[in-house]
Amino acid sequence: MELLNNHRPPITAGLIPPSLRDARRPHRVLERHWFVSRSGFFWILLGGFFEPFFYLVSTQLGFGSLIDDVEVGGELVSYVHFVAPALLAASAMNGAMYETMNVFFRMTFDKTYSSMLATPMTAGDVVLGDVFWATIRGGLYSAAFLVVMAVLGMTSSWWGLLLLPASLLVSFAFAGVGMAIATFIRSIEDFEYVPTAMLPMFLFSATFFPASSYGRFEWVLNFSPLYHGVALLRALNLGQFPPSIFTHVVVLFALAGLSIVLSAHRIERALLG
Repeated sequence: MELLNNHRPPITAGLIPPSLRDARRPHRVLERHWFVSRSGFFWILLGGFFEPFFYLVSTQLGFGSLIDDVEVGGELVSYVHFVAPALLAASAMNGAMYETMNVFFRMTFDKTYSSMLATPMTAGDVVLGDVFWATIRGGLYSAAFLVVMAVLGMTSSWWGLLLLPASLLVSFAFAGVGMAIATFIRSIEDFEYVPTAMLPMFLFSATFFPASSYGRFEWVLNFSPLYHGVALLRALNLGQFPPSIFTHVVVLFALAGLSIVLSAHRIERALLG
C-alpha cells in the first residue's frame, strides 16, 4: 500500500495535459515565426510606435487639457497621467490578442500545427511557443508606447521602470486568452466577435474613468481582465502600492495559466483526436 501511495500521480496530473507537461521545444516555434515574419517585422514595430504616439498626443493636446485632475489612491493626478498607463495596458492587450488570431489560420488553412506535431514536438510546445510569440509582439507595442510616454512626460515615478515587465505580464495573460479563443473560432466570420468583446472591455475597465465613478457597480470591474492590467500599470506609474496590486498580479498569472491549459487541451483534441 505504501509503495502504491509513493507512485500516486499529483493532483494536477489530470488538469494539465501531458503534452504541456512534456513541452521541451517551444523555442522552435519562436524560431519558425521569426523566420516567417522577419521581412515585415519593421512595419509591425512602426505600427506599434505610431498608434500610441497619436493616442497620447491627442490625449495631451486634446480632451486631456479640458478635464480636471483625478483622484487615485487619495492623490490628485492630471488626467493625462491617469489615462496614459491605461492606454499602455490596452496596447499590450491589442498586440497580444491580434497576434493570436493567426492561430486559426495556422490550424485550418496552413496546417502549420499538423506539420509541427509530425515531429517530436507536442501540442504543449505549440501552445507555449505561440503564447510567447504573442507576448513578444505585445511587449514590443508596450515598449514603443512606454517610450512615447516618457518623451511626453507622462511617467510620474521611478517605479515606472517596472511598467515594461508589468506590460509583458498583461501581454502574457491576453496571449493565453487569445490563444484559447482562437481554438473556438470556426470560420472567418467568427472574428467579428473578438473586437465586439474587446471594445466594451476597453471602455469599461476604468480606462477613462476612476473605479469610484462606477458607484455600487464597481465590483463588476473585477470580472474584466483588462481592468487588472490597467489598475496594475496605473499604480506603478504613480508609485502607489495598495494591497490590491498583488491581487492584480495573481489574477493575470492565473488567467494566463488557465488559458494555456485550455488551449493545449483544445489543440491536442483537434489535431490528435
